[in-house]
Amino acid sequence: MGRGVEDMGSAVEIEEVGEAGGKRAGVASEHKAGAVHKCVARHHDSGLLTIGLFKLAEAVFFLLVGAGAIHFIHHDLGDAAVRLAERLRIDPDGRLVSYVIDHLDAITAQRMKQIGLATFFYAGLRTTEGIGLVLEKKWAEYLTVIVTVSFLPWELYEIVRHPDWLRVCLLVANLIVLAYLVWWLGRSHRQRTAAAD
Repeated sequence: MGRGVEDMGSAVEIEEVGEAGGKRAGVASEHKAGAVHKCVARHHDSGLLTIGLFKLAEAVFFLLVGAGAIHFIHHDLGDAAVRLAERLRIDPDGRLVSYVIDHLDAITAQRMKQIGLATFFYAGLRTTEGIGLVLEKKWAEYLTVIVTVSFLPWELYEIVRHPDWLRVCLLVANLIVLAYLVWWLGRSHRQRTAAAD
């Protein structure tokens, strides 16, 4: 059967199958004259898996936002906001609902299409990153680093322009993801270099 080995956040299971079909647990196959060993290893880094699942959750969120934007292209957004406020038992004549309605009235059908398409693109990007990270593909690690770094200036600009805790928390989360991936890529590179020597 398999035996788990913990290595810096990684779980590795290795199962060896001998020529006669018998199974033996171990970390590496032994080379014996006349023995045939097949080594099956499954490697799952918990950090990459967590980041990948987070990216997939973001993808679902942005897919829903995009679908909502496309759905409301030819609808009155102000009227929909009033109905939602009534369902949530919020005063439709209150300051919050009036503020939201004033801003929603400025959104045109063309702008809703742009929002829908942009969020679908972003959902696709997050899906690609998430699946690649869950499958521990090297290209997904580099893609995620590039995308995260490219959005940092915009995130900082938004924090300076409209500071709030949500934006700061998102920035901190992205910096943690970036730091982990840079560390992981460096570690992988050092391991490949050491194995080549």
